[in-house]
Amino acid sequence: MKHLLPELPYSQYALAPAMSAETFEYHYGKHLQTYIDNLNRMIEGSPYEEMPLEDIVRKATGGIFNNAAQTWNHTFFFQTLTPEQKAIPEKLAAALTEAFGSVEAFKDEFTKSAISLFGSGWVWLAEDAEGKLSILQESNAGNPLTKGMKPLLTVDVWEHAYYIDYRNKRAAYVEAWWNLIDWEKVTERL
Repeated sequence: MKHLLPELPYSQYALAPAMSAETFEYHYGKHLQTYIDNLNRMIEGSPYEEMPLEDIVRKATGGIFNNAAQTWNHTFFFQTLTPEQKAIPEKLAAALTEAFGSVEAFKDEFTKSAISLFGSGWVWLAEDAEGKLSILQESNAGNPLTKGMKPLLTVDVWEHAYYIDYRNKRAAYVEAWWNLIDWEKVTERL
């Protein structure tokens, strides 16, 4: 099975000014494409060749895991963005309030986790098998799927996600990212 760059329902210009077309071009068009190309090359002739991407993320190690997880993580990240943000649906607001005290408390905790993650990685809102919500900091290509959890939301805190637009100001990037989230998509995953 050949993995492909996912089609998105918005253009590379649609997320500006929070994410510039230049950042989008490099992040989506070059970084994600490189992970996909590497993954396709690495799995050729292996037991992973015909496996769905999620299964590769759950089962692989080393370079195959890194490229599969980065492909999955980036696809999930870009599919969660929208240029036309709507209000958080009541179902999600209620779940966030139950887990974190309020939507604002969730956003504060998530932001702190994103800003404080040392080095490169991802911060996730994930749901366990009992429906409990957690915020996870994952280094490098880390993904909640490997812990048996369902990812609901993520922010990419690798420098390539923000350095063109925000230089070393990760906090400013995370603040802008909050304005790009498709809350309806996050709620569908709940």
